[in-house]
Amino acid sequence: MVQVVVLGAGLGGTLMAYELRDALGREHGVAVVNKGTHYSFVPSNPWVAVGWRERQAVEVDLRPVFERRGIGFHPQGARRLNPAEKRIELNDGSSVLYDYLVIATGPELAFDEIEGFGPAAQTQSVCHIDHALGAKAAFDRLVAKPGPVLVGAVQGASCFGPAYEFAFILDKALRDAKVRDRVPMTFVTSEPYIGHLGLDGVGDTNGLLESEMRQRHIHWITNTKVDRFEDGKAHVSEIAADGNVKQAHEIPFVYAMMLPAFRGVEAVRGIEGLTNPRGFILADKYQRNPAFPEVFSVGVCVAIPPLGKTPVPVGVPKTGFMIESMVTAVTQNIASLVAGGPATAVPTWNAICLADFGDGGVAFVAQPQIPPRNVNWSSSGAWVHAAKIGFEKYFLHKIRSGTSEPFYEKLALQILGIDKLKAVQQDTAP
Repeated sequence: MVQVVVLGAGLGGTLMAYELRDALGREHGVAVVNKGTHYSFVPSNPWVAVGWRERQAVEVDLRPVFERRGIGFHPQGARRLNPAEKRIELNDGSSVLYDYLVIATGPELAFDEIEGFGPAAQTQSVCHIDHALGAKAAFDRLVAKPGPVLVGAVQGASCFGPAYEFAFILDKALRDAKVRDRVPMTFVTSEPYIGHLGLDGVGDTNGLLESEMRQRHIHWITNTKVDRFEDGKAHVSEIAADGNVKQAHEIPFVYAMMLPAFRGVEAVRGIEGLTNPRGFILADKYQRNPAFPEVFSVGVCVAIPPLGKTPVPVGVPKTGFMIESMVTAVTQNIASLVAGGPATAVPTWNAICLADFGDGGVAFVAQPQIPPRNVNWSSSGAWVHAAKIGFEKYFLHKIRSGTSEPFYEKLALQILGIDKLKAVQQDTAP
């Protein structure tokens, strides 16, 4: 019997366990190591932060689902991975051995890299359900005593979509509370232009998002490096193309939500041959680590180089569609290796995103995610908000039921047109 362990039970890790169980059957072992027993649907966190969702609506207790599906579960969390011994040391001192490992930890949030940054200091976050609940309490204080708001993403960030979502959702929530007229809003981002998204834009995301910001009276500053946060004030440097400071800004706020840069989690960070200097997992085109070939990786923890040089460091996002394609490829590769064959499956690395604005939104499809692309499409409208709600309900149902059916590809087919995208898929199939 082969033992396959998944490290992490977020979007990629949970789906990974489900797909592995389907592919390997009950004659082989599948287990998950995670810190905690619950799956939380992170895309709903901006709604949680303004009171549109409660914790119980966006969380799933994984214990009964894993038990029903025959998936082992170690919710103690990982202290340290020892890939040379094919062993994970858990936080309680015990260990889990594996024949194959899939790292799906997600990131560690690097708030400590900027003075005064993060929920334990001067700013709010929607990166974690606990952060979002704290942001909701701060939102209530903002409504009671309105003042300037700061939203955006700092240098080195790679996940920009939620920053845009939250700016527009917050705008809608403040309008509903009848206090938007007393809340000046500034969007500060390390991107070289609005709508870059770490992807050099997708379709006309630049024009679409700038238009939305103008309509909602949101001022923006791009190419920014946050120097520090103080009580009620952010010190920000706007960087010119030559790397020098173009202008220094002191931005007042009574409420700030800024997305951080990511790095690899402590359990894997600094392992020679496994990670890059930021702690992200090195992987070949099969999602397989070159130094430890029994180790695969999926999701935000995977090392992907930036698209190109920008005045301020900007990372590349790992969207749900991309992660889903990684999961499917890794499942096929491990199943082939277990059966005595080679690893041949290559993920498509396509991107589809529904960015909700509370009463509308922007959708985009990039195929592949890294340019140049075969599909480079974006659109906006009220339909995106409805689609995001439907996506949330469907995805949480999939996690609760333990099913591994791919969803993002179906969504992309519906948005772009089945014939058009199927033709592109056939042209770009590995």
